[in-house]
Amino acid sequence: MDERRAWVTGAVRLLEADANRSADTHLHVFPLPLEWGIDLYLKDESVHPTGSLKHRLARSLILYGLVNGRIGPGTVLVEASSGSTAVSEAYFARMLGLEFVTVVPRTTSPEKIDLIEFYGGRCHYVDRPPEIYSEAERLARECGGHYLDQFTFAERATDWRSNNNIAESVFQQLAEERYPVPRWIVVGAGTGGTSATFGRYVRYRRHDTQVCVVDPENSAFYGAWETGADDYETGLPSRIEGIGRPRMEPSFIPGVVDEMMCIPDEESIAAIRLLRDKTLHWAGGSTGTNLAGAFRLISRMREAGETGSVVTLICDGGARYERTYYDDAWVAQQGMDLSSARTRMEEFLETGRWRDD
Repeated sequence: MDERRAWVTGAVRLLEADANRSADTHLHVFPLPLEWGIDLYLKDESVHPTGSLKHRLARSLILYGLVNGRIGPGTVLVEASSGSTAVSEAYFARMLGLEFVTVVPRTTSPEKIDLIEFYGGRCHYVDRPPEIYSEAERLARECGGHYLDQFTFAERATDWRSNNNIAESVFQQLAEERYPVPRWIVVGAGTGGTSATFGRYVRYRRHDTQVCVVDPENSAFYGAWETGADDYETGLPSRIEGIGRPRMEPSFIPGVVDEMMCIPDEESIAAIRLLRDKTLHWAGGSTGTNLAGAFRLISRMREAGETGSVVTLICDGGARYERTYYDDAWVAQQGMDLSSARTRMEEFLETGRWRDD
């Protein structure tokens, strides 16, 4: 075995060791009345070493580069991301002794920059957010590095058959529950990797489970799914960090999604505050988008007289958003009023019916 191949073997072992330590995250029960005959579960991805669902994606992207011969000793890893993916990729790059550079908009929050740099990553700034893709490609080309490109490779880098991916983990954890095969799985889409993993897995395992993708305001994914247009764009940023994109991304696979919903941002933020009050779990905005979608589906199940289980995700922890989603002044600056959404959710928890304004 040559020196490069030996290094790759050691790198894969390190990534697999991390997976063994962190893959089986908790599956929490959200309190619903027992007599409804419906159980709601939240897969808590915030407990990964880097604090988010993107820990799985970052590990998969780097593993994909290793086994395809694109990453070796001394390879500079480059990404286009200012969020949780970059934080997790920086963590793994440091683990492997590799340099990591992420291209970020100049408006990126100091909190995110601090997290990326904490793990040894370096941020390269652009003035316009759409420039992150081409600039990341340029940097990787000029330094002879590897562009991880989460928005293209997420769906193919993530193993959807087995290997303790997030879908397999959920089904194993549900094995002894009263409804072990969920009626619905609810996820958001940033790259589309998670919805692709769940959608492919349930088809591969021949489960009746359906996958619902919830999309925030301004995102292109819902429009692309509804119209079938691969080039669908809104050109607008999402206020719900981690999900929603201004353009249709290559890793989003509409054909494995059974339903999509647009969730107002006010509901996403109201839902994470309700989650904290009801369970003491403190989560980011994308978790609120998930929860609002799950409530709608449970209401629909109740109307149809169905029983069963619904699974969604806690995507990351709430501490990263103390100055935004949990700050009343920030919410007011965004022109949002959460009171109506909160009332609607409290009514749902009392009656099992979802009321749209």
